[in-house]
This record gives sequence, C-alpha cells and structure tokens, in this order.
Amino acid sequence: MTSKFLRLLPAVAALFALSALAQTSKAATPPDAPGMTPANSTTTTTPPGASKVGTINIQEAIAASNEGRRDLEALQKKYDPKQSELKGQNDELETLKKQLSTQSASLNEEALADLKRNIETKQKSFDRSYQDFQEEVGNAQQEIAGRILQKMAPVIVKYSQSNGFTLIVDTSKPWPQSPVLWWNQDAVDITNAVIQVYNAQSGVPAPPSNGAATKPATKSSSPAATKPPSSSSPK
Repeated sequence: MTSKFLRLLPAVAALFALSALAQTSKAATPPDAPGMTPANSTTTTTPPGASKVGTINIQEAIAASNEGRRDLEALQKKYDPKQSELKGQNDELETLKKQLSTQSASLNEEALADLKRNIETKQKSFDRSYQDFQEEVGNAQQEIAGRILQKMAPVIVKYSQSNGFTLIVDTSKPWPQSPVLWWNQDAVDITNAVIQVYNAQSGVPAPPSNGAATKPATKSSSPAATKPPSSSSPK
C-alpha cells in the first residue's frame, strides 16, 4: 500500500480552469496586483495579425503556490491517521492471504472455510473503507483546488493581457488526454510567473520546509489517491 494518498491534486482542477478563465476574461479587468509584471519585462503589444500563445500547468500552479502548499500539507496531516488505519487493514489482509496460501493443504475443511470467510469479510470492509476515504480525500482536494483557482484565474488573465498573450493553454494533462502534443516550455510557459504573482497577491507566506512537503502535480502525474495493490478474493 502506498504511503502517500494525498501527493497530487485531482485532475478536476484542469476542468475548473476552462470555465473560470472564460468567465473571468469576459468580466472587467481586475486591478493591478503586486508583481503583476516581472521587473525584467515590459508590457507588450501583439502586432496586428500575430498571435502570442502561452501555456500554464494549472495543477502545478495551484499545488506549488504558498496557499496550495499550506492547505495540501494540512490535508495530508489531517488524513495521516486514517491512512495508517487503512494500511493496517491491508497488512492484516495480506497476512491472512499468505496464511491461506501456505496452510490451505494442512487445514481441515471447517478451518479452511472459516479462514476464507474471514478474508472475504475483511476484504469487503477494507474496500468500502478505502472507497469512502478516497472519495472524502478527493472532495477535499477539489475544494482546495476550486477555491484557489477562483482567485488565481483573474491573475492569469491579467498577467496574460499585460504580457501580450492572445491564448493560454492548460498543459496539466499529458497528450493524448490533452490536445497539446508539444510545446517549448522554456519559451512560452507562464506557470512559475503566475505562481510568483499569486503568492505576492495572496500574502500567504511560504510554508516551512519539513522535507516531506506535498509535491505539485506534474504533466505526467496521476491525480488524487493511489489504491494499494489489490489482491483477488479467495475462491
């Protein structure tokens, strides 16, 4: 069983981005935020007929922001006891299954039937508990992602307008889940710039590093919890 159910943001964050950015771009342009335009750059105007396309990893921007790191680390800490409980259940199941595998030939019919029923009961209980846990964690992660993105979307729009972008594409998911096959990240990615601007605007200080901080999602990472290796129920 993996020891980190909460490492990554759910992919739903990328879905929020489409509607949030579309709605924000139609609204009035928000006031300038501190650090909206990097000190070493100037506001640019795209020549008529030209298009300046940028990319952003929404999941990474949320998870790597000071606010995202703070809230996800708090979520990890909150669910550590339940995670340990599930690991204990899974370990117990594996022990019983190993016992069934190694001792089935030496057990009488009644003892063998009891062991199989015990494993089946504990497996069902574990599966239900894990499913409930995964759903609860996923909902909590979605709440964090949605809340931060609601405040980050205007920052993305304002930054893009100030720097002459005509289109910003979310690259949170890898191709073919995303329509983006390839891009020059060094040339067009604005993720780190948006994180810096959002941190300055939010006023949330960087969480202290404890060596086990929640890592931001990457382009190839999977969302939310990872279920421990499943074992087939005894027949």
